[in-house]
Amino acid sequence: MNAITVIIETPKGSTEKYDYDPVLKMFRLKKILPTGMVFPFDFGFIPDTKGEDGDPLDVIVLSEFHSFPGCVVDCRVIGAITAEQSDKKKKIRNNRFLAIPEQGKIFKKIKSIEDVPKEILEELEQFFTNYNNIEGKFFNPLERLDAKKAVKLLNQNRNAEHN
Repeated sequence: MNAITVIIETPKGSTEKYDYDPVLKMFRLKKILPTGMVFPFDFGFIPDTKGEDGDPLDVIVLSEFHSFPGCVVDCRVIGAITAEQSDKKKKIRNNRFLAIPEQGKIFKKIKSIEDVPKEILEELEQFFTNYNNIEGKFFNPLERLDAKKAVKLLNQNRNAEHN
Protein backbone atom coordinates (compact mmCIF):
# COMPACT_ATOMS: atom_id res chain seq x y z
CA MET A 1 0.00 0.00 0.00
CA ASN A 2 1.35 3.44 -0.97
CA ALA A 3 -0.68 5.46 1.59
CA ILE A 4 1.32 7.33 4.23
CA THR A 5 0.89 10.16 6.69
CA VAL A 6 3.36 13.00 6.30
CA ILE A 7 4.22 15.74 8.80
CA ILE A 8 5.37 18.89 7.02
CA GLU A 9 8.41 20.56 8.56
CA THR A 10 9.23 23.14 5.90
CA PRO A 11 6.60 24.41 3.45
CA LYS A 12 7.06 24.97 -0.26
CA GLY A 13 8.54 28.39 -1.01
CA SER A 14 10.05 28.78 2.45
CA THR A 15 13.42 30.49 2.83
CA GLU A 16 13.71 29.03 6.34
CA LYS A 17 14.35 25.40 7.34
CA TYR A 18 12.31 24.08 10.26
CA ASP A 19 12.87 20.85 12.20
CA TYR A 20 10.53 19.01 14.51
CA ASP A 21 11.90 18.82 18.05
CA PRO A 22 10.54 15.58 19.57
CA VAL A 23 11.49 16.65 23.11
CA LEU A 24 9.60 19.95 22.94
CA LYS A 25 6.97 18.52 20.56
CA MET A 26 7.25 21.74 18.56
CA PHE A 27 8.95 23.03 15.45
CA ARG A 28 12.25 24.83 15.72
CA LEU A 29 13.80 27.24 13.22
CA LYS A 30 16.96 25.45 12.11
CA LYS A 31 18.40 27.97 9.65
CA ILE A 32 17.73 30.65 7.09
CA LEU A 33 18.67 29.73 3.53
CA PRO A 34 20.93 31.94 1.41
CA THR A 35 19.26 34.69 -0.61
CA GLY A 36 17.40 33.28 -3.61
CA MET A 37 17.21 29.70 -2.30
CA VAL A 38 13.78 28.32 -1.40
CA PHE A 39 12.26 24.91 -0.80
CA PRO A 40 10.75 23.82 -4.14
CA PHE A 41 8.00 21.70 -2.52
CA ASP A 42 6.79 20.84 0.96
CA PHE A 43 9.43 18.92 2.89
CA GLY A 44 8.68 16.75 5.87
CA PHE A 45 8.96 13.34 7.44
CA ILE A 46 7.14 10.03 7.67
CA PRO A 47 6.25 9.27 11.31
CA ASP A 48 7.22 5.90 12.81
CA THR A 49 10.15 5.44 10.43
CA LYS A 50 13.88 5.76 10.95
CA GLY A 51 16.67 6.39 8.46
CA GLU A 52 20.42 5.83 8.81
CA ASP A 53 20.78 9.36 10.19
CA GLY A 54 18.55 8.40 13.15
CA ASP A 55 15.75 10.73 12.03
CA PRO A 56 12.40 9.79 10.49
CA LEU A 57 12.52 9.29 6.72
CA ASP A 58 12.47 12.47 4.62
CA VAL A 59 9.67 13.09 2.15
CA ILE A 60 9.01 15.68 -0.55
CA VAL A 61 5.32 16.37 -1.17
CA LEU A 62 4.59 17.45 -4.73
CA SER A 63 1.52 19.67 -4.60
CA GLU A 64 0.03 22.90 -5.82
CA PHE A 65 -0.97 24.22 -2.38
CA HIS A 66 1.00 25.76 0.46
CA SER A 67 1.00 24.06 3.83
CA PHE A 68 2.70 25.02 7.10
CA PRO A 69 5.03 23.44 9.68
CA GLY A 70 3.12 20.75 11.55
CA CYS A 71 0.52 20.21 8.84
CA VAL A 72 -0.51 16.54 8.59
CA VAL A 73 -1.02 15.43 4.99
CA ASP A 74 -2.33 12.07 3.78
CA CYS A 75 -0.25 11.10 0.76
CA ARG A 76 0.64 8.27 -1.53
CA VAL A 77 4.24 7.34 -2.26
CA ILE A 78 5.21 7.69 -5.92
CA GLY A 79 8.93 7.00 -5.65
CA ALA A 80 12.20 7.87 -4.02
CA ILE A 81 15.56 9.36 -4.79
CA THR A 82 18.16 7.24 -3.05
CA ALA A 83 21.20 9.21 -1.97
CA GLU A 84 24.38 9.16 0.03
CA GLN A 85 25.12 12.06 2.32
CA SER A 86 28.45 12.64 3.96
CA ASP A 87 30.33 15.06 6.08
CA LYS A 88 34.03 14.92 6.88
CA LYS A 89 33.51 12.02 9.30
CA LYS A 90 31.02 9.55 7.81
CA LYS A 91 28.88 8.60 4.85
CA ILE A 92 25.24 7.53 5.29
CA ARG A 93 22.19 6.83 3.17
CA ASN A 94 19.72 9.71 3.35
CA ASN A 95 16.98 8.97 0.84
CA ARG A 96 14.22 11.36 -0.22
CA PHE A 97 10.80 9.82 -0.71
CA LEU A 98 8.36 11.49 -3.10
CA ALA A 99 4.65 11.67 -2.39
CA ILE A 100 1.45 13.18 -3.76
CA PRO A 101 -1.26 14.48 -1.37
CA GLU A 102 -4.60 12.69 -1.54
CA GLN A 103 -6.32 16.12 -1.57
CA GLY A 104 -4.26 17.50 -4.45
CA LYS A 105 -5.59 18.09 -7.95
CA ILE A 106 -2.75 19.05 -10.28
CA PHE A 107 -0.50 16.05 -9.51
CA LYS A 108 -3.35 13.58 -8.89
CA LYS A 109 -2.67 11.57 -12.08
CA ILE A 110 0.96 10.92 -11.13
CA LYS A 111 1.22 7.29 -10.02
CA SER A 112 4.99 6.78 -10.05
CA ILE A 113 8.24 8.71 -10.37
CA GLU A 114 8.31 7.98 -14.11
CA ASP A 115 5.27 10.29 -14.45
CA VAL A 116 7.14 13.26 -12.92
CA PRO A 117 8.82 15.52 -15.50
CA LYS A 118 12.55 14.83 -15.64
CA GLU A 119 13.28 18.54 -15.10
CA ILE A 120 11.49 18.51 -11.72
CA LEU A 121 13.49 15.49 -10.55
CA GLU A 122 16.75 17.09 -11.68
CA GLU A 123 15.86 20.34 -9.89
CA LEU A 124 15.05 18.43 -6.67
CA GLU A 125 18.37 16.58 -6.80
CA GLN A 126 20.21 19.85 -7.45
CA PHE A 127 18.37 21.60 -4.60
CA PHE A 128 19.43 18.94 -2.08
CA THR A 129 22.98 18.92 -3.44
CA ASN A 130 23.22 22.72 -3.00
CA TYR A 131 21.39 22.65 0.35
CA ASN A 132 23.87 20.14 1.77
CA ASN A 133 26.88 22.00 0.34
CA ILE A 134 25.85 25.03 2.41
CA GLU A 135 26.20 22.87 5.54
CA GLY A 136 29.57 21.51 4.40
CA LYS A 137 28.02 18.15 3.50
CA PHE A 138 28.08 16.18 0.30
CA PHE A 139 24.79 14.88 -1.18
CA ASN A 140 25.07 12.33 -3.97
CA PRO A 141 21.83 11.16 -5.68
CA LEU A 142 22.21 7.48 -6.58
CA GLU A 143 19.02 6.10 -8.08
CA ARG A 144 15.39 6.98 -8.74
CA LEU A 145 13.04 4.29 -7.46
CA ASP A 146 9.53 3.72 -8.77
CA ALA A 147 6.56 3.61 -6.40
CA LYS A 148 6.74 -0.14 -5.75
CA LYS A 149 10.46 -0.15 -4.91
CA ALA A 150 10.09 3.02 -2.81
CA VAL A 151 7.28 1.50 -0.71
CA LYS A 152 9.41 -1.62 -0.16
CA LEU A 153 12.33 0.55 1.01
CA LEU A 154 10.04 2.62 3.23
CA ASN A 155 8.62 -0.51 4.88
CA GLN A 156 12.16 -1.73 5.65
CA ASN A 157 12.67 1.51 7.63
CA ARG A 158 9.51 1.42 9.74
CA ASN A 159 10.12 1.34 13.48
CA ALA A 160 9.70 -2.22 14.75
CA GLU A 161 7.22 -1.24 17.44
CA HIS A 162 4.86 0.15 14.78
CA ASN A 163 4.88 -2.81 12.34
